[in-house]
Amino acid sequence: MAGWYEISQASDGQYKFVLKAGNAETILTSELYKAKASAQNGIESVQKNSGSDANYDRVDAKNGKPYFNLKAANHQIIGTSQLYSSAAARDNGIESVKNNGSTTTIKDLTG
Repeated sequence: MAGWYEISQASDGQYKFVLKAGNAETILTSELYKAKASAQNGIESVQKNSGSDANYDRVDAKNGKPYFNLKAANHQIIGTSQLYSSAAARDNGIESVKNNGSTTTIKDLTG
């Protein structure tokens, strides 16, 4: 089963999106946006930029756990992963975003 995006609204009224893998696990989370249209633009950016390995920054959190950021061509962060138990697990997460990022399925949970 292919992945999908979900757009939701935070309690403060801002919008965000997540990319879910086919197993419904969240593999990428966006920043908060003031406007829903901005979140939709963020999804378009992930769709465009997720296929290239050069757009992923592999980093470690302060606690040593690996994670990644997906960046656009202008080097802005589009989305961030969860923390992983190992670099290999992080690399599997990147592959999942590469495989699912181009999906056009968007579930709008904002009501």
